[in-house]
Amino acid sequence: QVQLVESGGGLVQPGGSLRLSCAASGIRINVFTMGWYRQAPGKERELVAVATVGGTTNYAESVKGRFTISRDNAKETVYLQMSSLKSEDTAVYYCNAGQLSEMYWGQGTQVTVSS
Repeated sequence: QVQLVESGGGLVQPGGSLRLSCAASGIRINVFTMGWYRQAPGKERELVAVATVGGTTNYAESVKGRFTISRDNAKETVYLQMSSLKSEDTAVYYCNAGQLSEMYWGQGTQVTVSS
């Protein structure tokens, strides 16, 4: 059974930082493109950051320079370091693993940026 379990969300003040983790089981993430998505209330789910098998990373324009995705294949874990957080970063953040015809999602972790 494949599981992606996110953690690290919470309430943070504007300008603050959080680090999200996504622990995978049932798959070997070294053959998957790993990504973070988010969904704010009333909005569609959007891509935040992705890290390919080869190590290439890509980011949404809105988070470039503030968020960093990284992966530790040995620990089967993907991270999202978020800095200089803004109120518009408030959303449920989801971990995603994808390759060819396989795609898996985590259950999400809430990030709220508010003073």
